[in-house]
Amino acid sequence: MIFQIFGQITPPYTGSYNSSQVGPNFGLIVFLNNILKLMFVVGGLIFFFNIVIAGFQFLNAGGDPKAIEQAWNKIWQSFVGLLIIAASFIITALISMLLFGNPLEILIPTLSGPN
Repeated sequence: MIFQIFGQITPPYTGSYNSSQVGPNFGLIVFLNNILKLMFVVGGLIFFFNIVIAGFQFLNAGGDPKAIEQAWNKIWQSFVGLLIIAASFIITALISMLLFGNPLEILIPTLSGPN
C-alpha cells in the first residue's frame, strides 16, 4: 500500500478536444499564466522575508544611525516592490478595459476556435 501524503495526482487528459472545449485552461496561455502567478507569489515571499530581515536589522541597530537608515531603506524598497506588483494588475486591467471593454480580457484570456 502506498501512502499518499500529498494527495493523488491525476494524469492529464490524453484524448482529443473539440473547439468548444478550448478555453483558458489549455495550452500556452495556462503555462504563461502559471509562470506569472509563480512570479507574483515569489515576489510576495521576497517582500515578506525582506520586511522580517529589515525588522531584525532595525531592532539590532542599537541606536546606530547608519544601521537604522539601512533598515528603513530596506523596508521602503520592499514596499515599493510590492506596490509595483500590485500596480501591474491595475495597469493591465485599465489597458484591457480601454482596448477590449473588459478589464479581465488580458488577465484571463480565452481562445476560441472554429465551430
